[in-house]
Amino acid sequence: MGFCWATIHVSNLDESVRFYRDIVGLPVDRRYTSGPYVEIAFMGEGQTLVELLYNSQETEHHIGDSISLGFTVESLEKKMNELAQRHVSIFSGPFWPNPTIGFFYVLDPDGTMVQFVENKG
Repeated sequence: MGFCWATIHVSNLDESVRFYRDIVGLPVDRRYTSGPYVEIAFMGEGQTLVELLYNSQETEHHIGDSISLGFTVESLEKKMNELAQRHVSIFSGPFWPNPTIGFFYVLDPDGTMVQFVENKG
């Protein structure tokens, strides 16, 4: 059994695609319309993807405050500098719970926590 994707309901598909493509670095795997009210974009490559789902009939989005998506980066410092240049605020961190791993959080356009992780081990 494999983990296929995590689905995030979004309020603006174009804005969310730009965030996950330009800020997180995920390529668009595929994007399509699914019925009269739903548009879907799968982001990433390989076995596990992020599915962005926009339904024009949804008026509210409920985001769990204990859920985050984690992505590895080569350097936290470089990623934080890149985000500063793009005017993306750090939500929380950086944290170094031990000498081999560090991370910080930003929020996507709908408030989902996105974690960037540096592994030194």
